[in-house]
Amino acid sequence: MRLAARSLWRSNSALGAFFRRVAARRGVPKAITATAYKLARIVYAMLKDGEEYAAQGMQEYEQAYRERQVKNLKRKAAALSYELHEKEGATSPSA
Repeated sequence: MRLAARSLWRSNSALGAFFRRVAARRGVPKAITATAYKLARIVYAMLKDGEEYAAQGMQEYEQAYRERQVKNLKRKAAALSYELHEKEGATSPSA
């Protein structure tokens, strides 16, 4: 699993984007371990349920990640008695 995870460094998939995000934050060795663990969970779920793997594209993954970040920022701002508003005509960085 670790070897497969290491090969995702330059992959244009959701798993590749996950690997790069973790590597930037925690370092490559931790990213390999985290991605291998994620791969193991995917394989286990496929074997247990007998379902096919539905690959998520990198764009969909990045959009979902951005939405999670915005939701968390709004929650933190509300806890500090602030309110966040998105700019008019603002686009996502991946667009």
